[in-house]
Amino acid sequence: MESDTLSNSEKHTEQKSSRYRGLDSWSDTEVLESLWASQAKALASVQSAIPFLEQAALEIVARLKQSGRLFYIGAGASGHLAIQDGLELHPTYGWPLEKTVLMVAGGAEALLYSMGGVEDDRSLPVKELKEKNLSSGDVVIAVAASGSTPYTLAAVEYAQSIGALVVSIANNPEAPLFRFSNYKVFLGTGAEVVAGSTRMAAGTAQKIALNMLSTLVMTKLGHVHDGLMVSMTISNEKLIKRAVSMVQEITGVTAFMATQALSEAENNIKLACLIALGHSKQKAEQVLGQNGWILRQAIETLETLKK
Repeated sequence: MESDTLSNSEKHTEQKSSRYRGLDSWSDTEVLESLWASQAKALASVQSAIPFLEQAALEIVARLKQSGRLFYIGAGASGHLAIQDGLELHPTYGWPLEKTVLMVAGGAEALLYSMGGVEDDRSLPVKELKEKNLSSGDVVIAVAASGSTPYTLAAVEYAQSIGALVVSIANNPEAPLFRFSNYKVFLGTGAEVVAGSTRMAAGTAQKIALNMLSTLVMTKLGHVHDGLMVSMTISNEKLIKRAVSMVQEITGVTAFMATQALSEAENNIKLACLIALGHSKQKAEQVLGQNGWILRQAIETLETLKK
């Protein structure tokens, strides 16, 4: 039964379900099976959002190609998931740190401690967005289970007012966030097993959607080749070995040749691949630059020039 005190935008994520009445008296197996079923439903909920994620990705890519930045914004559990996705872009895809802006209600401290009160302050995100010079060329990805969190809502209102691209992810079809968004990603996870605990099913669906969106964006920007992270930041021995393996797989050269090519390319995997294929570093850099640093296009260009 839903509480009469909940707003329409909160009911889908905050409501109680009679299905779980007496949960605390169930067997351990029954509790776990119910949680599993809820998680499975969360996964399934993302499928209907695929067309909207695809449309959003196309415009995000267009903005980022024109020097736009990616802003991730949220509060509480949703904010943590947004921040996690944004943090992974640099090590995984080499996405420039200065082109990712991470905002969570309460700042970095909120990632370690619960700071629920700050998410009600509408002035904080606007002030921060102004300090970070959010512009019409930037992209804002906002995440909120209810879609009504004051901190996140104020951020998207301001972002839309100045013409930034706004993509909102929420678990309520009537999310207020959607009124101020260019792209609306609705994830219909419904009531939680533990009422209102949106870190669970809602959070699972949000994480999947965020992963899918950012992966498609980075792939379209040329940071993935044959399912390989060809723009990753090489920061340890494990990643050096992975980079050598990538160059080998893409070019067919020996491990020794791949290692040499990476050394000459200063650990730039795309550049190393072209060097391993027999091209000079200067020529490889030139052709990659002409092709937006998209490896497949660069390889095709060089093969055409051989003919």
